[in-house]
Amino acid sequence: MCSWIVEKTKMDGVAKGPDGWMDIAQANVYFDHPFKAPMDHALIIDFVHDPDRPDGRVALEISAESGKRLIESIQRALTTGEAVHVLGETANV
Repeated sequence: MCSWIVEKTKMDGVAKGPDGWMDIAQANVYFDHPFKAPMDHALIIDFVHDPDRPDGRVALEISAESGKRLIESIQRALTTGEAVHVLGETANV
């Protein structure tokens, strides 16, 4: 049974879709039945240009374990990147 529970967050960035680069205004994140991925449930992230139109989006369907590894990788990249590029720290990186 699909839960239709979706976490939405405002985004500021760009993504490359089939027609080239587009601005991204929102990310929709949910754990449910995937459209294409060969698994029963997937972490699905839709990066959308316009939340009111379904045509401008980039979709990602990954396993729960892949999602957890992605979260950890994002956190490490942000921590390291901010330390080096924003704070100018290099000794502890």
